[in-house]
Amino acid sequence: MKELKMVTAPEAVSGVQSGQRVFFQGAAMTPNALIDALCERYQELENVELIQIHTEGNALYTQEPYNASFKTNSCFVGGNVRKAVNSNFGAYIPIFLSEIHVLFRRNILPLDYAFIQVSPPDKHGYCSLGVSVDITLPAIQNAKKVIAQVNPQVPRTHGDGIIHISQIDAAVQIDHPIHIHNLSEPTEVEKKIGWHVAGLIEDGATLQMGIGGIPNVVLSNLTNHKRLGIHTEMFSDGVLPLIEKGVITGEEKQVKTGKLVTCFAVGSSKLYDFIDDNPLVHFKEAAYTNDTAIIRKNPKVTAINSAIEIDLTGQVCADTIGKMQFSGVGGQMDFIRGAALSDGGKPIIAMPALTNKGVSKIVPYLKEGAGVTTTRAHVHYVATEYGVVDLFGKNLKQRAEALISIAHPDFREQLSRQAYERLNA
Repeated sequence: MKELKMVTAPEAVSGVQSGQRVFFQGAAMTPNALIDALCERYQELENVELIQIHTEGNALYTQEPYNASFKTNSCFVGGNVRKAVNSNFGAYIPIFLSEIHVLFRRNILPLDYAFIQVSPPDKHGYCSLGVSVDITLPAIQNAKKVIAQVNPQVPRTHGDGIIHISQIDAAVQIDHPIHIHNLSEPTEVEKKIGWHVAGLIEDGATLQMGIGGIPNVVLSNLTNHKRLGIHTEMFSDGVLPLIEKGVITGEEKQVKTGKLVTCFAVGSSKLYDFIDDNPLVHFKEAAYTNDTAIIRKNPKVTAINSAIEIDLTGQVCADTIGKMQFSGVGGQMDFIRGAALSDGGKPIIAMPALTNKGVSKIVPYLKEGAGVTTTRAHVHYVATEYGVVDLFGKNLKQRAEALISIAHPDFREQLSRQAYERLNA
């Protein structure tokens, strides 16, 4: 059996040439040793394009002097690349998470290299992609060369996230924890929103949720529920108590019954210990987890997503602040639509009524330049700390009235006037 070619990080990245395109695995699995080694070659490289979704780490390639040689072309925007994406040193590709694989498989964006992080090989020569399979699987299947960090602290995950050592062109040995994201204490507003959203969830529902205060509060309010399932884009520590209590069983799911299905996970070391070699958790690529046709097969799909702002007709902006690209389209539309088409499904947009600066997030018009992440025709439930409304089947005036009822009280009178001006012109 072929053995891994172990080299130093500088040696591993030495083949990258000017004008080539390099993919980075993301989230907790970001291969920072390889990325930093590539950045150190900035003086001999130019116009190297970097493709990624959300990565962790300091993203040297977005900083001077490295950014003169590297251009970030991101399919999602995290805090470490936000400034670059909104400048001449980077760009954002608006795309559903469920469709990024098409860019690689149809050679719309051919990949010269894929930088990944994996577990050591098992006795059969297979390494695990750990807790970030998402778009990494199609990337390694289509890249001309694959370079890997081999790390014994990477959890071995079940599902499709495997790569044989014969597919790895060079490898670097490291030994340190993958990126950790610990839960923060929820705010009082998040607790109220979470309580409202939890009230919508029925026994036997299949859940999709992200990371953060609201999803975790929702999960903490489900301890008396029964037979819940998970089919999601990602999950974090909030599911662990419900699995331990037997609330999450997946027994009513139609797709991979009994399995917790996801394409990536981010959380604490406890979460990663739970995932390691656990056949209960099934990691698939995003083209599968976020496929609306697959999502809708599960019963009572309850999809919980967030928004930066929502206008009085129900248009949701979740990826920009005005003209500034703040995050990305991601999988919101994949799951909002999948939940709507599921038998008994509930697509939910959950957000505080106010921004951190005290500005209403329910607005008469989206900001100039704002992206419509989820159209008003797709939006059903909207929740704030002041309650929940269902916009499905409501006309524009009824929608405005419903949304104003869950806006912050200080803004309701003003919003009522603005609704009249917008909808009675």
